[in-house]
Parts: sequence; C-alpha cells; structure tokens
Amino acid sequence: MSDRANDAAGDDANDDAGDDAAETLDLAGEVCPYTFVRTKLRLEELPLGAELHILVDHAPAADNVPRSLAAEGQEVVSVAHEGARWRIVAIKRTEPHLRKGKGNS
Repeated sequence: MSDRANDAAGDDANDDAGDDAAETLDLAGEVCPYTFVRTKLRLEELPLGAELHILVDHAPAADNVPRSLAAEGQEVVSVAHEGARWRIVAIKRTEPHLRKGKGNS
C-alpha cells in the first residue's frame, strides 16, 4: 500500500479493498484516557473486520490502548515504535455491547 495509492483513493473510495481500506487515527498530543476513548469511538463507526491504525505519542497510551482494546474483544495486530510515536494496528472483531446495570430500565 503506497502513500500515492492512499492519496488517490480518498477516505471512502476503497471500503471493500482489504488493506487499502485501513483507517488511520492520529492521536498525537492526546493523553490517557482520551487516547482509548477516541479509539473506541472511532472503532464504533467502522464495520466488523475493519483495520484501524492508531498513532500515539504518549508512551503510556502505547501500553494502555492495546490492553483496553483486547479487553473489549478487539484484535491487536501489532504495536510498533516509530521514532517519537507508536503505531497500534487493530482489527474490529466485535460490536459494542450495552450493559444494563441495577436501576436501568
């Protein structure tokens, strides 16, 4: 997947094109817990099987985001240190579940 191909494809042009359809969420400057909250919200918008690349520059997020994603049933493919940031690659494997607690109707 080349940068040129991604630029030419646009955001929604290749939704069914496999790896070319990977989304990128740049969270540079964000800190925990917002890194996971924003990641979770973005995954909710994506279809099952979608690949999301999350870029973080907050070292604790490189540990916390993958751990939290796995706890929610998502697949964490890799975490790679790239200079001053980390690239977390995740695949959406489950939809969010609403939980009914005591007092909820």
